[in-house]
Amino acid sequence: MTVALDWQEIVLRLGAATLAGCAIGLNRDLHGKPIGLKTLGIVGLSTATVVLLAVEFTEVGKISDAASRIIQGILTGIGFLGAGVIVRERDRFRVRGLTSAACTFLAACLGIACATGQWPIVLTALAMAFLILTVGNRGEHWLHRALGGKVEPQDKETAPPPGPEVR
Repeated sequence: MTVALDWQEIVLRLGAATLAGCAIGLNRDLHGKPIGLKTLGIVGLSTATVVLLAVEFTEVGKISDAASRIIQGILTGIGFLGAGVIVRERDRFRVRGLTSAACTFLAACLGIACATGQWPIVLTALAMAFLILTVGNRGEHWLHRALGGKVEPQDKETAPPPGPEVR
């Protein structure tokens, strides 16, 4: 027997995946990052759509080989999308955009979880993601200072003013 979802369940799962991606994207937008609300909303929606198609043809209580391959393909493809967000600065050995790429991967994973109706996983992952995205930077800087690590400025706006030029 295959799973047959009704319209309300489909709308709930696709809507939740879209909103989860949009919420993460809004955080990225508010921080002026290279990927935002629309992109991550679409990542969540598209991932959930493909997984819902697989779920529709899955036997009750089992994940099919086809569904497993679809999920693996999605996560591989998301790696390429995330790679497009990562930028290496020319003047220094510095890579930017890794958090945005990780958020792209998270939006895809949340889309998968929403499509399969795993609401406790979705809510827990979202709560943990927002905790990391909101206090992670400050916590990371505090830990670096407390443990004697080097804290580099994140971008030109937060960089200290240049000192006198030494020749």
